Amino acid sequence: MEQSRLLLAIVISLLIFLAWQFYFAPPPSEQQPVKKAEAPAGAKEQPVQEKDQAKPYSADSEQTGLTAQPATGGTASPAAGTITVETPLYEAKISESGAVVYSFLLKKYREHVKKNSTLKQVLINDKALGVGHLGFSGKSIVGLDKAVFSTDLTADRLVVNEGTRNLTFGWRSPEAVVIQKTFSFDSDSYVVGMDVTLKNGSGRGIQDRLIVGLNGKAPGDKRMYAFEGPSALINDELLEIKIKKLKDQNTFDGKINWVALQSRYFMSGLIPEMIDEAGLHLALESEKVVTAQYQQPEKVIPPGSQYTYKYKLYIGPKRISQLRNVGNNLEKLIDFGWFDFIAKPCLWLLNLFYSVIPNYGVAIIILTILVKLLLWPLGSKSYKSMSEMKKLQPLMKEIREKYKDDKQRMNQEVMGLYKTYKVNPLGGCLPMVVQLPVFFALYRMLYEAIELRHAPFFLWIDDLAAPDRLFRFDFSIPFMEPPYGIPVLTVVMGASMLLQQKMSPPMGDATQAKMMMFMPIIFTVIFINFSSGLVLYWLVNNILSIAQQYYTQKKYS
Repeated sequence: MEQSRLLLAIVISLLIFLAWQFYFAPPPSEQQPVKKAEAPAGAKEQPVQEKDQAKPYSADSEQTGLTAQPATGGTASPAAGTITVETPLYEAKISESGAVVYSFLLKKYREHVKKNSTLKQVLINDKALGVGHLGFSGKSIVGLDKAVFSTDLTADRLVVNEGTRNLTFGWRSPEAVVIQKTFSFDSDSYVVGMDVTLKNGSGRGIQDRLIVGLNGKAPGDKRMYAFEGPSALINDELLEIKIKKLKDQNTFDGKINWVALQSRYFMSGLIPEMIDEAGLHLALESEKVVTAQYQQPEKVIPPGSQYTYKYKLYIGPKRISQLRNVGNNLEKLIDFGWFDFIAKPCLWLLNLFYSVIPNYGVAIIILTILVKLLLWPLGSKSYKSMSEMKKLQPLMKEIREKYKDDKQRMNQEVMGLYKTYKVNPLGGCLPMVVQLPVFFALYRMLYEAIELRHAPFFLWIDDLAAPDRLFRFDFSIPFMEPPYGIPVLTVVMGASMLLQQKMSPPMGDATQAKMMMFMPIIFTVIFINFSSGLVLYWLVNNILSIAQQYYTQKKYS
């Protein structure tokens, strides 16, 4: 009786977890950074920009050929053109208005699984919105908000097929303050270097905080288990800020490693060279645009001097191996939740198997088998306990019929039966509880891993990150999200759960037994919109569990 109740509780809890996380759950809770936290003991001290000396600069020596632009009114500003930069990995567009990157097409990724689909656009593709907007909190440089930068590039396209190439944009204010923005493009990386040099040719000192902005798509209304939106690593803590929480807090301070705007599989991020006490301001500009502003510590640049701020931009896929190479612990952006320490080794193994057999569906099957072998002793113990409980079912039935009007006496007799035959009523359920963290870790990893995006398995399953659909229907199907079709893999998974349920010892209570028989149907309905990679894992795990359960029952029958 106790075993059946606990088993039912576990299954219902798991069911509620899956339904809640997929349909209703908010992203993982954000951690509030402590303002101006002390550096950890033994940590290497990062250089502070205020301690750096500004280099001498003379406005007369400026050779950029820049023309001062009017601050307000007067002569119209020159028309802003666009520079296109192409590498083997992407095609980027930079607007001379603000010298911002506003388009970033990834050549190795597409919007949809079809081969003729357009390339994946990471940014908003709007000249007014982009990555790398500059400003000052005290608005100490007049006209910067409407600045049109120029470049000495003779063409409007820069092709970087190998090595690294630089591209410099420059702008001069009416007060002879020159701002240069130099981008560095690497043919083998999604990292774009960005140096911002401020040359003070005016007769006054500039004391202000430089602001570098990111603009990105705001998360949609659809509930996802993976976090989407603005995030940052502040005081060595991952901060994930839900859009609906911005009205409560939108400003954060501390030692900032990086700032990012992320979707399920892609991101744009700003990584300062020096980890320093800085600020982060977030805002929802519209229902579709979210802005993140990184605020440098205040810097004094005397007249006749110059200073350079150094950053990296990362615009591309959320792949751990690539983020780790960027530095500043950018790989911490990928967080699989409570059981991250289990999920990341599983992802590493998944990629290892893929390197041997280049099919992520096969890699998932191998990973599932490996996990099942590691947990085999726990499963055997669970099925052994279930087999012993099954032998006691006739005796328990007699007790329930005999003492059906005396629940207290019935429970006493049942416990006495367990003691006589040395059976632990919880022996079949506790091993299952131990296995739940592994399931949750794999569930989260398989949902978020970009490796599975548009990864084919076989036949009709051409995207392991999308629900499996055989054929396409023009009409809607209850509980199914588009596209509509036959979820073959999910139906087979539900059948495997039903078979496994049939093999388990019958519930003592008739109501509980009926509820358990409905579980495969309910799970099938929930899984109907899950990625086929996750369904494949669950199906293979069920098949292995059925085999193990059959073997154990035969051994102890």
